[in-house]
Amino acid sequence: MSAIWLQIGQCGNQVGQEWWKLVTNEKAPNSTLDRYHAIKIKSNDGYPFYAPDGKLSALCVDSEPKVVRSLLREVKSGSFRDSNISLGLRGRGNNWALGYHGLQREDDNSLLHRTLDSFRKEVERRDAYSGVVLLHSLTGGTGSGLGAHLCESIREEFPMGYILSVTVAPHQVGESPLQHYNSLLCLSWLQRYADGVLLFHNDDVLRRMQVLSGKKINHAPALQPQISLSDMNTHIASCLAGLMYPVSNLRTQSAVSIGLEPWELLRTVCPVPTTKFLYTSQVNRRGTASWDSMLSSIVRTLPRHSPTGDVYQSTAVLAVARGNRAETFNCSLQPVMMKMKQGYGCVSWNSHPLDSWTDPCNIVDLMSSSHSLTICANHSSVSDYIQRVLEKAQTMYDAHAYLHWYWKHGCEEEDFMQAFEILDSVVKEYIAAGDH
Repeated sequence: MSAIWLQIGQCGNQVGQEWWKLVTNEKAPNSTLDRYHAIKIKSNDGYPFYAPDGKLSALCVDSEPKVVRSLLREVKSGSFRDSNISLGLRGRGNNWALGYHGLQREDDNSLLHRTLDSFRKEVERRDAYSGVVLLHSLTGGTGSGLGAHLCESIREEFPMGYILSVTVAPHQVGESPLQHYNSLLCLSWLQRYADGVLLFHNDDVLRRMQVLSGKKINHAPALQPQISLSDMNTHIASCLAGLMYPVSNLRTQSAVSIGLEPWELLRTVCPVPTTKFLYTSQVNRRGTASWDSMLSSIVRTLPRHSPTGDVYQSTAVLAVARGNRAETFNCSLQPVMMKMKQGYGCVSWNSHPLDSWTDPCNIVDLMSSSHSLTICANHSSVSDYIQRVLEKAQTMYDAHAYLHWYWKHGCEEEDFMQAFEILDSVVKEYIAAGDH
């Protein structure tokens, strides 16, 4: 039941590298045991991050070699499979169309075809293919365009497998003049072909890191506390580990994980297939901080109202508690769940909107005194972000700004019209979800 992890573009590979640092840490209690099972019984039913030969179930693809180059030492150490690293020699110019359609002179040896060939071989190495986790961004040409094309191609070739996208949205200003078009097109493709999208917005990640770290937020940008891009990537990887590292709830009696976490996550927090964009928060503490206080820290950073004053709601919420005090989470489960239900504004029509997992190992921080709480919610605040993308992209489109760069690389007017229509329907679905 193991997943295949597909890292796409600069952002996807940077987050992916931080992710692998966390989940393959030899100090994690079950890491050595589970990898041993994977190799010993020649089955991917052992450790969900390894293939039966002990190699990581990861594919890394980028149109430029600079970011992935650091993985070469991992190839030499035997962790990564050399054939699972696909590189191009020219970037995609922060252009969705160039990333999706590729260079005009490319043939069957294109980056897309080479990646899909490696993906098929990785699928063939396991007893049963269950799904893929994509790591990519919305703004870069490779992450948005090639990521969208890979998502579409994998869905068509493996229609029964799950697709979970881990997507990083750009800052509202300052990254690329094409970012609103790229976000519009990529989000529409994810809505069509993915089963769920863990959406991390750079501005929101930065704000939450500042609040949760206890640093004072200043209005003057020059006075903001320094949080680096690497810190943000580490935070995103930490949230992923909090959600998707094996938990005791989903382990077999033999204590071997069968890698259900990504797919149980989707079944838990995506009760309606048309609303699939997920909001994730996390807090980690050392010492004796209570679960109630940790939940309060998370709820404090949660968006509560839209710009028009409407109250945000959640169709489903999952909480994952980790650490040697995780058993105490179950002891205080009822009041914590009630507080979470109120804080996240769970809809009334879902009779079972809440779920929780626990595990005695805090993979987020392996210090013996640490414990973490990670919450993933299908929260309607995403409609505000999507609406903003729609408005920005529509304004640019009406002014015919930069469109020639998209026509030049194979994009058509129908692609934009369909993307506007799909994302507009997503906003309406989230509004309707709270009205049922």
